Amino acid sequence: MKTVSSVDPQTARRARGIGIRAVAKKAGVSTATVSRFLNRPESVSAELGSRIRTIIDEVGYIPDASARALSSRRTRTIGAIIPTIDNAMFAQGLQALQRYLASQNYLLLLATNEYDLDVELAQARNLVSRGIDGLLLRGDAHHDALRDLLRSQEIDFVNVGVYSPDKPYPSIGVDNAAAGRCIARHLIDLGHRSIGVVAAMQRNNDRAQARLRGVTSAIAEAGLTLEPDWFVQVNYKLDEARQAGRAILKRANRPTAIVCGNDVIAYGVMLEAQKLGFDVPRDLSVVGFDDLEWSRHLQPSLTTIHMPTDEIWTRAGEYLVNKLEGHPAMMHREIDFSLVVRESSGPPPSTTARKKAAE
Repeated sequence: MKTVSSVDPQTARRARGIGIRAVAKKAGVSTATVSRFLNRPESVSAELGSRIRTIIDEVGYIPDASARALSSRRTRTIGAIIPTIDNAMFAQGLQALQRYLASQNYLLLLATNEYDLDVELAQARNLVSRGIDGLLLRGDAHHDALRDLLRSQEIDFVNVGVYSPDKPYPSIGVDNAAAGRCIARHLIDLGHRSIGVVAAMQRNNDRAQARLRGVTSAIAEAGLTLEPDWFVQVNYKLDEARQAGRAILKRANRPTAIVCGNDVIAYGVMLEAQKLGFDVPRDLSVVGFDDLEWSRHLQPSLTTIHMPTDEIWTRAGEYLVNKLEGHPAMMHREIDFSLVVRESSGPPPSTTARKKAAE
């Protein structure tokens, strides 16, 4: 991800005018050694690397990325396209990815697509035109033209956030359908027989689709029915989640538990439930997905599925770096999720209590 520099243009121009020979001469090494350090810091000793880095900082040398790319046919740049930056999970994952790529001397370029496959294709073309070596994509819902583009340009890519061993494309993530079954089974095992769902929008979002598929399959396997009036799709926004919660809970016939597509949606549903006078979890259980930092601090704290976001995005970065460096790389990697039971889920209220509350 690009950062804004506070260096003034004149200083930047002077830095670009300082060549690698000046660095090599001051360090008492060859230009090849300096070049080797810049491209693969681990290829020189720690002491020598520290000396070269100190001199680079002293003289203000800035490597010419385009020249390095011409000589090596590599830019050491990785692209990533995500649906939006307005999602805490994406922000957390990108931070972990950038941390890892920086440790390997790679730059991260970011683009967003707002769950629009046409926009994603256009963004991919932009990133390819800027010389990326590899690309991270969110999920496995993409244009065939995008895959054709990456294949023709011989650019390695990986689908992040999904585990799809039956597909011919690299994937690193959790089994989202299994996670959906897990959270629904938790409520069923507590005794809930009336379960509603406030899901994330399903369009071009295979992770949300898989979570919903897992939830509905667990409900069906238990011989239960998801009533049409208890199912709503919303964007990942608090106000939409609150409206969805209100629509479900205002009904005379309402569920005793609600599964939410992610933690942000769960926050909105809980806030609205409390505003309407429901006690969570005595009157209504609410559960989510992702295990955001806020989830353990809420009152009540949120029962959710923990997604190891940092590990998922770091492993995706490792996959691309290993492919680019010619090292073995596992094409599909499943990362384990876990159920985190907190205060927002409990047994359903008795029939008598429900009738009294309805009155």
